[in-house]
Amino acid sequence: MSPSGVRRATGARTALGALAAALIVTVPALAGCSSGERERGGARQPAALRLPPRHAGFDYQIGGAYPPPEGVRIVSRDRSDSPAPGLYNICYVNAFQAQPAERASWPADLLLRDARGDVVIDEGWNEPLLDIGTPAKRARVAERVNRWIDDCADKGYDAVEPDNYDSYTRSHRLLTAADATAFMALLSRHAHARHLAVAQKNTAELAGQRERAGLDFAVAEECGQYDECEVYAEAFDDRVVDIEYTDGGLRAARARWGDRLSIVRRDRDVSRPGSAGYVRKVR
Repeated sequence: MSPSGVRRATGARTALGALAAALIVTVPALAGCSSGERERGGARQPAALRLPPRHAGFDYQIGGAYPPPEGVRIVSRDRSDSPAPGLYNICYVNAFQAQPAERASWPADLLLRDARGDVVIDEGWNEPLLDIGTPAKRARVAERVNRWIDDCADKGYDAVEPDNYDSYTRSHRLLTAADATAFMALLSRHAHARHLAVAQKNTAELAGQRERAGLDFAVAEECGQYDECEVYAEAFDDRVVDIEYTDGGLRAARARWGDRLSIVRRDRDVSRPGSAGYVRKVR
């Protein structure tokens, strides 16, 4: 996300009740807000890795930073912004697609192209998909994204949120879920080396691949609205932050998950206080 623009993932939604029932995951070790803390039944996380607290006040500020409201303990901000002092900070990175303003800075062969040679675009945000279809190209794309992750670490963030994990679903079958998982694993390995936790952004259908992808918690959009919260809650042992964009979605999320997950209602433009469209609710 560029400092002047706002975006959020809008991947295809599916009915996931059966998936939730069938989902089998291994719960990883808890590296919570204090180093050395353990999760039940899993492997140890790196000592310096911190995961977000469960069921904590949360604010989604990827449209621009502002002073967090009272009661907020977790905040997500764009990589161009600085973390909020004293809180658990998640750094937003658009990792699988190119921001429109940055398209020209990407090598032409790293933009996904169809059989006619045309760049494949996420029409919802006018963003070219990045070509992660081969190990060599994944490595080259990761080299750039990892520099952004380094910047997040240098600024003092606790975690990174690589967006558009689900972009393969918009690739006209040119990319696969395996490509997405392999690319995410590259980013996760680098982020963990910089002592950053890694969030799975949406993409509930790949929650069962969390260990292979190296993912530690989830940032879900509208899991109440689309009845997906159970998938994330099971995969990440309730370590989930959820953003709802409608009052109905907020009610649905809170009705079932209000005492377990971190939930906030924001406006779809994720605007700042004082803007005409600004909305932030927790009830």
